[in-house]
Amino acid sequence: MTGFISPEICKLTRLSSLTIADWKGITGEIPKCITSLPFLRILDLIGNKLSGEIPADIGRLKRLTVLNVADNQLSGRIPSSFTSLSNLMHLDLRNNKISGPIPSKAGDLSMLSRALLSGNMISGPIPVSICRIYRLADLDLSMNKMSGVIPPCLGKMAVLATLNLDCNMLMGTIPTTLLTSAIGNLNLSRNALEGNIPDVFGLTSYFTAIDLSHNKLRGPIPRSLSAASYIGHLDLSYNHLCGRIPAGAPFDHLEASSFMYNDCLCGKPLRAC
Repeated sequence: MTGFISPEICKLTRLSSLTIADWKGITGEIPKCITSLPFLRILDLIGNKLSGEIPADIGRLKRLTVLNVADNQLSGRIPSSFTSLSNLMHLDLRNNKISGPIPSKAGDLSMLSRALLSGNMISGPIPVSICRIYRLADLDLSMNKMSGVIPPCLGKMAVLATLNLDCNMLMGTIPTTLLTSAIGNLNLSRNALEGNIPDVFGLTSYFTAIDLSHNKLRGPIPRSLSAASYIGHLDLSYNHLCGRIPAGAPFDHLEASSFMYNDCLCGKPLRAC
């Protein structure tokens, strides 16, 4: 299906849902007048070839709960008015060409449960205000140009279960809070994180996956990892770790690839110490 979104659609003043998903060939820009539709709750334009910028006054859509424009060719910045979308629950901007920072008042999106922004050119720090979004369960900022340190308050969020920050330019140490939180899927790989891995795992630690590979981490593998109730997948490769790999779970089911290309790790599944 080819074509464009005609501004004539803005004459449908009672429109509550606009879904043009995965049509592949829809080109042109998102009509700016779309922000004048006061009853619009769902805007789903995923999987097309839309270009241009997100309308600057998109914050006018006070009833909007779903905004999905993933897998397009959108550029420009995230508009500052974004933070006025007080009912937004699902945000998906993945795989576009969006640049610039995340608005500092992102924490005003109090209803947000999923924020998927991976595969763009978003830069700057992770706004600390995000930690105020009580309902946020899934945060994906991977494959961008984010810099600065990881805010420790991310580990204090009540329902955050998935945190993907991989493939950015984040630096500093791993906040202890991330490893003692409700997060069960944690990906911090391919950044510039330094220091030791915090030795804070315990019976409440339950991770389906932890990926810390391709960083600048040093020191030993924390012995407390053996006390975790469950760790399904662990990748510590491509760091500067050193010392003996602890015995027992979860290490007894991990392959050598989880530990390769460190400075001086030894023990199963690598060479003997």
